[in-house]
Parts: sequence; structure tokens; C-alpha cells
Amino acid sequence: MSRVAKMPISLPKGVELKVADDGITVKGPKGALSTHVLPGVSVVVNDGVASISLAEGADDKFGGTARALIANMVKGVSDGYERKLELVGVGYRASMQGKALNLSLGYSHPVVFDAPEGISLETPTQTEVLIKGADKQRVGEVAAKIRSFRPPEPYKGKGVRYAGEKISLKEAKKA
Repeated sequence: MSRVAKMPISLPKGVELKVADDGITVKGPKGALSTHVLPGVSVVVNDGVASISLAEGADDKFGGTARALIANMVKGVSDGYERKLELVGVGYRASMQGKALNLSLGYSHPVVFDAPEGISLETPTQTEVLIKGADKQRVGEVAAKIRSFRPPEPYKGKGVRYAGEKISLKEAKKA
């Protein structure tokens, strides 16, 4: 078994993990998440600690993956995940209209993005978008979708970028 799969997963207070034949469900203060059971992997919960074990002859690769998925679900329902996007460029701004995100990104029309279920969007300032949710994959997916409306361009760096993302700028052509 891999080193990742051997590590136990501690369940914080208020987080409940249920194992059934069809999948694994984790419930907590931020919501409920579920995933399917990987072949040859079994999950055992004892005294607020979940551990992974593999069936005899099962592939080792599924143990670490199952442990990582369950650990991400536990962290998501207890603390939640968030991604921050920055809008860089003159006139680039974001605002909330109800549950929809309204982006001005230099196009002739505003870009309106409706938040999927389980994801909350916030705009602390006009040039920042905060994406929050319990599911790590969905939060990253929504952040990538919003970034794809105007990815950072390599000459001036204008566009939508992740917070802290470093854009390597190209040198302009010289006459």
C-alpha cells in the first residue's frame, strides 16, 4: 500500500462519514458530499478516524486516490474551499447581480455567469472574485470557467488570473 493510503483521516467534530455498498457519503456543517467506492478499497471508521485498506490482490494505485478523495471531502464539508480570481486591465470589473456574476472584460457586451448549485460567488472589490464551496473539484472547475472568459495575455498581462499567479510576459516586437 502507498504511503498516502496508509495515513489515517481524522474526522473533525460535526463531520459524519458513512460507507455503503454504492458509495461513501460525508456530511458536515458546510454540506454533504458523496463519491463511489473504488474497486478493491474498503474504508473503516473507528473513533472519529477513517482508515483505508486494500483487498488482497487489488491495485495499489486506488488506495492513495481513495484516501485523497475522502480527505478532500472531509475538509470540504468542515472548512470548505475557496479560490480567488483577480481582474487585471483598464475597465475590467466584476459585480454581483443577485446570484449571477456580471463581468466587464473589454468585450462589447457584459459576460454574465450564473453560479452552479453548491458554489457561492462574492466580489469583495471590483477587481476580485471569490469562489467558495464544499467540493474542491467544483470550486476549481468554476474558477477555470471564469478565467477562460478572458485568460491573461502574454504581452501586457491583462485578463482574469488566479490570485498569486505569475504571468511571464513576452517582449514586444521591435522595429
